[in-house]
Amino acid sequence: MGKIVDRDGLLEVIKEAHASGKKIVMANGAFDLFHVGHLRYLRGAKELGDILIVAMNDDKSVRKLKGKNRPVVPLEDRMVIVAAMEPVDYVTPFSELTVENMLRLIKPDVHAKGTDYTEETVPEKDVVASYGGKVAIVGDPKDHSSTEFIEKISKR
Repeated sequence: MGKIVDRDGLLEVIKEAHASGKKIVMANGAFDLFHVGHLRYLRGAKELGDILIVAMNDDKSVRKLKGKNRPVVPLEDRMVIVAAMEPVDYVTPFSELTVENMLRLIKPDVHAKGTDYTEETVPEKDVVASYGGKVAIVGDPKDHSSTEFIEKISKR
């Protein structure tokens, strides 16, 4: 089971990982109503390195990005669920609307994004390139989402 860490704890993890030559991969998202697509994304990300750090949008940023009725599951619960997933080593929250500041802090070797992106359309690609990292697209085709599940449930 992965560990939930704040930014200070994360800096210690990164320092130790770099000292031991481990490859760091970062994934990010809201992970509201965890589904199989999330798991496949995390598995694909973990295959790219030794340590998988998942940066999770806090509740306030999820509301701004996805609407006033989101998230359905509060941050603390979402972090526990994601940390329990086999591929995940560390989970950390972030409050910004984009993950760019987390990328600048962590400087992962690989920034993994889902298949709703291409390497050219990843919004943070320039930040990742600025410190010498790589962007990778992982997971299965984006044919499921928490938003779609919520809409389906609300129609019943």
